[in-house]
Amino acid sequence: MEKAKIQVLDTNDLSAVKREIAVQFNPEEYSLNKDNNFASQAIPGLSSPILQFVNGNLRTLEMELFFDTVDAGTDVRTDVNTVVSLLNIDGETHAPPILRFVWGSLIFTCVLTKAAQKFTRFASDGTPVRARVSVTFSEFIDAERDALENNLQTADFSKFHVVVHDETLNVIANSFYQDPLAWRPIAIANGIDDPRSIVPGQVLKIPSLPFVDQESGEVVQ
Repeated sequence: MEKAKIQVLDTNDLSAVKREIAVQFNPEEYSLNKDNNFASQAIPGLSSPILQFVNGNLRTLEMELFFDTVDAGTDVRTDVNTVVSLLNIDGETHAPPILRFVWGSLIFTCVLTKAAQKFTRFASDGTPVRARVSVTFSEFIDAERDALENNLQTADFSKFHVVVHDETLNVIANSFYQDPLAWRPIAIANGIDDPRSIVPGQVLKIPSLPFVDQESGEVVQ
């Protein structure tokens, strides 16, 4: 039977695989989870609150991986760590690696968000030789790809950007326009009054230049 595998992707090019980890034993089962957030609002005169869609949550993939080194007589923690180490922060990206879990028709781009280890058998000297690791992968969504797939892109907004730690509008403007002073179109397009108020994880629309402010009609470069 085809073995499930975890691919470590190149952060700069998600189509490129940097390395691949084959699981020792295929999982007996897995679960895919997805839910949405709704806000309820009480309206006078109605018998129940109304619901308003807020946002969709990430899909998660959960399973239990089995490791066994009884026959080899080696420490099973070495094999377990090949998976658990995917929680570690990369020195270059300052974040855990982006992964792709592949098993047959299941292809899931994700990050590892949880790994609970349980050691169930030991050698005579106490060395663990059998383990089960319950893992949770959270789907990785590229902001630009998600916008395209959900028809959020318009002629005015050619790209989207996810803010990272210590990033400013000047830095973002320099990255997209090669001009740190061209931050105003980004601020106007996203309704930002204070350019210092952006926070990590915030998704910004990056307008094409020249940008026309729809309210004032001003051409902003």
